[in-house]
Amino acid sequence: MTDAELAALHASFFTIDTHIDTPTACLMREGWDFGVRHDYAADGTQCDLLRMAGNADAMVFAIYTTQAARTPGGFARAHESAVKVFERTHAVLAANSKLCTLALTAEDGLRLKAENRRAIYLSIENSYPLGLDLANVAKFHGLGMRMLGLNHMLNNDVADSSTDPRGAEWGGLSPFGREIVTECNRLGVILDASHASDGALWDLLQHSRTPVILSHSDCRAVCDHPRNIGDELIRALAAQGGVLQMNALPIALLPTKEDGRTAALATFLMQLKDTELTPESRVELAKEWRRIDEKYPNPPTTLDHFMEHLFHAVEVAGVDHVGIGCDFDGGGGMPGLRDVTDFPAITRRMVERGFSHADIAKIWGGNTLRLYRAAADFAVDRGAN
Repeated sequence: MTDAELAALHASFFTIDTHIDTPTACLMREGWDFGVRHDYAADGTQCDLLRMAGNADAMVFAIYTTQAARTPGGFARAHESAVKVFERTHAVLAANSKLCTLALTAEDGLRLKAENRRAIYLSIENSYPLGLDLANVAKFHGLGMRMLGLNHMLNNDVADSSTDPRGAEWGGLSPFGREIVTECNRLGVILDASHASDGALWDLLQHSRTPVILSHSDCRAVCDHPRNIGDELIRALAAQGGVLQMNALPIALLPTKEDGRTAALATFLMQLKDTELTPESRVELAKEWRRIDEKYPNPPTTLDHFMEHLFHAVEVAGVDHVGIGCDFDGGGGMPGLRDVTDFPAITRRMVERGFSHADIAKIWGGNTLRLYRAAADFAVDRGAN
């Protein structure tokens, strides 16, 4: 297949990546312009409108909040921070409305592709900004959120995390977490269990009335990392109608010899649990995170490792339950899959593997759109706006 043939084939699919950290990593940078073409080698960013053209029709922008103190002050700071990122994201989309806009439904994404505009969906990564107030689900829904990630690297008041050094706190979902699930179902919000513990995912599969997503996760059978999920859970996710979106985070792709990174991250995370984050403390914590990354660098992964996870997921779950969520602008990426301009390389690998065009279309977007439709249809049936 020539490069031109590949480009035409790739552009024929509706392509969506379900987890990218551009809002917090890039849009909040002073002077960084989403409407200008950037270069990964120059500024480390992995997505902008010009790089999306011809490579990605839609992205799910994750509004991420660092897990910190579970106190009234901590919740208030987290909530305020998340609202600011939502507001900044809306302002950026408005400023670039000729090229992109907010998408809320599956049909929005398809319509925008036909208009040659990019679709931007919004999610929350880590339900920490909800605090203990169920009404905040509706508040963020009103700001455009249509996907909610339960947690990040520490347990919170909704669910256990897969990487909390203290282990399980709730044994899965908390009682408040089950209320969150019901409210998300009512409003048409897709529930995302990436970063959640196995117990939390089992609970979520039992309690959610709509299919569940793992917006950026990989396969434990290929790389035994706590962020990844085992084959039994992959099959259960598929049986519930859900989708596993393949992550390009190097440490989740390739098993590595323990070299102190886990212990360093555990110490770092335990610092966070009692911290009420301020702009100043966020800067210092970001410096500490970079120090850990520099001291314990990522394993030397390639596109081959990413594709190994994707092919395993398809083998276990079936082609109707696999998608793409690379975690760009949040640590994902490697040579051969460095930014959104490399997405056609994934298509090439699937063609070479013998996937039909119909199956590739499912993996690149059809499966994700099905989840958006299922969540919206359930909400409509119950009278939610």
